[in-house]
Amino acid sequence: MNQGPGASSTSLPIERGEPSALVEDARTRRGRWTAWVLTWVSYATYYLGRKGISVAKAPIMESLGKDVLRNVETAYLAAYMVGQYVNGMLGDRVGARRLVGVGMLVSAGACLAFGASSVGIAFLVAFLVNGFAQSSGWPGNAKAMAEWTTPENRGRVMGVWATCYQAGGIIATWFATFMLSLYGWRACFWGPAVGVALVGVLVLLFLKPGPRAVAVVPGRDVTTIVDFGKMDEASIRALQREERNRVLRSPTVWFYGASYFGMKLIRYSILFWLPFYLTTALHYSKTGAGYMSISFEVGGVLGTITMGAMSDRYRHISRSVFAAAWLVLLAGAIFLYAQLGATGTVANFVMMALVGALLFGPDSLISGAAAQDAGGAYAAATALGVVNGVGSIGAILQEYVTRGVSERYGWDKLFYVFVALAVFSAVCLIPTFRPRKA
Repeated sequence: MNQGPGASSTSLPIERGEPSALVEDARTRRGRWTAWVLTWVSYATYYLGRKGISVAKAPIMESLGKDVLRNVETAYLAAYMVGQYVNGMLGDRVGARRLVGVGMLVSAGACLAFGASSVGIAFLVAFLVNGFAQSSGWPGNAKAMAEWTTPENRGRVMGVWATCYQAGGIIATWFATFMLSLYGWRACFWGPAVGVALVGVLVLLFLKPGPRAVAVVPGRDVTTIVDFGKMDEASIRALQREERNRVLRSPTVWFYGASYFGMKLIRYSILFWLPFYLTTALHYSKTGAGYMSISFEVGGVLGTITMGAMSDRYRHISRSVFAAAWLVLLAGAIFLYAQLGATGTVANFVMMALVGALLFGPDSLISGAAAQDAGGAYAAATALGVVNGVGSIGAILQEYVTRGVSERYGWDKLFYVFVALAVFSAVCLIPTFRPRKA
């Protein structure tokens, strides 16, 4: 059996898909930091390919008609949901580097096509392709992180690493708004496409499998194999299949997914509609609304770091207990935003930042460290794909919920729907409350 760089020559015990920690040398440390930084940059850059539509939505509808984008976001999110399952299982077979690198290049091409379009069907097809390509980002990059972390440091490391999707959202929103102000709405897609493509090439060139990687990839680019009792390739593949089937049968994974359904419905509604709400309901300028909407991700950065550190510090408490407690607080924060958000720019920024902190904290924990724990080294991408796939059903529904409730009953009633969803997400985590193994 071929072994890639960094493989151990010592037999190691198998513990529920989590290999023992390897002795770290200088090469391993370099590889770890390269993987942590490169995957952080990669997933942050994915947001360049998805945030342009929220910033450009109002100008596109003014220019081409209010119905030109109807069902475009739904098509994107439907493809994203399907892609989570497909790419999750694919990532455990082909490895993170190929999944992420190719996914970013396809996403860049779809964004270029979107920016060149002027009719609804072209917008829909371009973002359908983009949705599937974008779905490679989380299972691929988080799988790579699972290979370079341990169960003992995963919450803390992933808490910091998961700031990639808040920082990515901030940067992407700012960049799209900047391009809009200078060159018009098409530049919101063309400029970001270049950045996504460049980082995709870097991933293909420099991302390496970690010491905890166990997937076998045929051909000359063989993923690192840890010598588990000198198992042959067929035995490792059989073990991987068994672990993937275990994940698909696990009630915990599906409860995580159900909780993530509610979280993702709230998150994508705010991501896609906050600038539009600020422009049409609170009468901010288009650029002012774009910049103000960054408050959501600013709070999210603080929330993910704090949540991850807490979940590692208090290891005797289930990660889902922390997530559920924050989701209850989130319900209260959304209620307060509905009451105070229209009273001024400072109040709006602060309250939306609080919402972001209390949403992104449990969001990153359940979709990241908790899912990685459930999947183990052999099926991390599968678990990540299932949790995010179920969650993406909520993301698909966000357009119908947001548009339907706000147009029929008003924006204040929509925020009350978000309050109910936050409580629902907390309740879904109750069956997963159990002490973690020491």
